[in-house]
Parts: sequence; C-alpha cells; structure tokens
Amino acid sequence: MQRFRIEGGKSLCGVVDIQGAKNSILPIMAATLVADGECVIENCPDISDTHTALEILRTLGALVKHRGNTVTVDCRNVLDYEIPDALMRKMRSSVIFLGALLSRHGKAVISFPGGCELGPRPIDLHLSALEKMGVTIREEFGCLFCNGTVLEGCEIPLAFPSVGATENIMLAAVRAKGTTVITNAAKEPEIEDLQNFLNEMGANICGAGTGTVVIRGVNGLTGCTHRVIPDRIVTATYLCAVAATRGNALLRGTCPQHNRALVSVLRQCGCELEEQGDLLRIACDNLLAARRIRTMPYPGFPTDAQAPFMGLMCVAKGSTVFVETIFENRYKHIAELQRMGAHITPEGRVAVVEGVRRLHGAPVQATDLRGGAALMIAALAADGITEISDIYHIDRGYERPEQVLSQLGASILRVEH
Repeated sequence: MQRFRIEGGKSLCGVVDIQGAKNSILPIMAATLVADGECVIENCPDISDTHTALEILRTLGALVKHRGNTVTVDCRNVLDYEIPDALMRKMRSSVIFLGALLSRHGKAVISFPGGCELGPRPIDLHLSALEKMGVTIREEFGCLFCNGTVLEGCEIPLAFPSVGATENIMLAAVRAKGTTVITNAAKEPEIEDLQNFLNEMGANICGAGTGTVVIRGVNGLTGCTHRVIPDRIVTATYLCAVAATRGNALLRGTCPQHNRALVSVLRQCGCELEEQGDLLRIACDNLLAARRIRTMPYPGFPTDAQAPFMGLMCVAKGSTVFVETIFENRYKHIAELQRMGAHITPEGRVAVVEGVRRLHGAPVQATDLRGGAALMIAALAADGITEISDIYHIDRGYERPEQVLSQLGASILRVEH
C-alpha cells in the first residue's frame, strides 16, 4: 500500500499547471460511444478514474490509445452493451455510460456503481428520466437490464439539478427521435463541456450552463478533436494549499470564472488573488476564517471543495460554520483532521471549525477523494510529519499531486508500506 509522507511547515511558492477536469473527462469518454468515428481528447487528466473509464471502453470493444494527456478512442466496432460489475464498482461516475449505451445500442446492462461513500446518491433521477424516453428497466440480482430500442424525445423536469442525471439524459437524447427538454438541469461547467464535445461531433444541443437544456436528436455523429476544460476542484485544492502555508503561487491553465464562489470567499479570508486570462495568482500572509460556508449546486460553493476548504479553515483565525447541503455523509475527514489537532464540532450536516495556531503531524487515513485532499492541505500546514494512508482515493482525482506540490516547495513523498 502506498502512503504520502508530508513534512509540514514549508510555504508553497512557484508555478503549477492545472490538469484537465475529472468531472468532464468521464462523461466525455462515455460520449465517445455515440460517435461513428475516431475521437481525440486533449488535456485528459492522468488519474485512476480516467484509467477505469478507458478500461470500460476497452471491455466494450473500443480501440483506445493513451499517450500523455491525449486519448484517442474509436468505438466503431463496439458491439457489447454490458459493463462488468467489477468495473462499475470502481467509481460512481460509471453510471454515465448508461445513457451512452442506450443511445448506441438501445440496450444496456450495468450493476449499481461504486465510488466514494458519501451517503445515499440514488440514481432514481437517471432511471425515471430514461423511462420517460421509452426505456424499460428491470432490476435483478443487483443489475439493471435496460431496453430502449426507440428512444423518444420528451420534457424531463428534474426534481434536483443532478449533474449525472443531466449528462445521462443528454447522452441518451442526442440520437433520440424528436426533441428532449431538461428543466431544472444542472448548470456546472462540465455540463457545458459535454455539450460542446457532442456538438463538435454533430449533435444539436443548446442551453448547457442554464437551467434548461434542449437536445434535438440527430441521425448520426462523427468523431472530433476536443480539449477538456481545466479542473476547477483541483484549482480550488491548490489555492487552499498555498493559502494554508501562507505561500505565493501562480496557477496556469485555469478557468477563473469557474471558481468565482471560492475565489470570493478566499478574498474575504484575507488572501490576495489576481486573474489574467487563464492565470490565477494567490498570496496569503494573514488568514482569517470565513463566517459561513454553505455548499450549493453551481454557481454556489461546490460540495467537492468543502473538504479542502475545511482543511484550510483549520489554521485560520476565528471560527467557520460549514453547512453541507448536497451529501449527508461528507464529513468523514473531520475525525482525521481532529487527529492532527483540529478543533471541529460536527452535528448532522453542520460543522463548526475553530482555527488553531498550528496543527501537528499524525498518521491519518484518506476516507474519500476530497477528504484526502483536505488531509494533504492540513499536513502541509502542520508541524512535524504526517503520513496519509489509502491514497488511492486521492489518485482518483489528482494527477501526481506529490510532484505538483514538490515543485511548489513542499516536502512530500509517495512511499510504499
């Protein structure tokens, strides 16, 4: 098993390049299934979730080439429509292949997806939307057997602006008969990135980034070349890491408008941030606590940034109240932060963080992807040495974080135990 060994107390300074977005590459890879041609995807993050998605495509029969941060996928010979249970269990986002398989084959067999345990994340919204489009779904022995030989466009109002449900509907509707209208759709930038990718293949989709997405079905789609947007949660994580160590760094290849909510809060906390094109500079000398952080769907404060920001607030002056509205079990990192001397009082979906002058190194365990990021941030700011175990969680979303942080002056090693 691998661990991160971090010696804290060093200010992060320098330049970091931001990877492509994890939450974009996964639905885009699924979308290659609906193309009758070769798709070239640039700025693809080299993370374990990417490798899982590529493994799913290969298992289905796709030809895949992966060189550096460029992936080439050719699905013209894909005949299979069943994803093995072992691959479905590796990540929650695997459910996004459902809409794409239905669009391509009119049928799909999948098991319930795995991923980080953040509490109930039902796929009922996905399934009920597909049923409105004419899909029949049968559950048997933990598998979903889905048939939709003729997908029909329709109006689909979502009870909650679910990112995954919005994407699955888009993928299923792109070659359906007629027009599909999603209301109360998710507005995340990754939705717009998926729309752009599909449109580059010849789809007819508009409205992504707003509450209403309109998909007019087309007969066929071709291959294309597409560059994935920057990862806004990775951007948020490294901003928090620099601030926690009272550092000064330049982040390149960002999309500042995607991080407006976090940048606004960081400025309120005393950080200096400058934006120019895809450049984002942060400097922090005196870190103040944010009064209240409430996670919300985009463009609100992202739930994925809650844990990294909590790691930062552990060493801020004052108290911060966190309210997690998206997932009910997203505070698993609190117990690990407390092992490092953090003063945090959780109660249900609320957690109160009282900043301390210094944290101390300790052996801790990454319980999920973003919780693991919170532990890295706390460890960088702590006195002494912290060892983080179960870092496979972190590798799901961060491309070689030990190399990125080392370039900024951190003392961090990936070690075998």
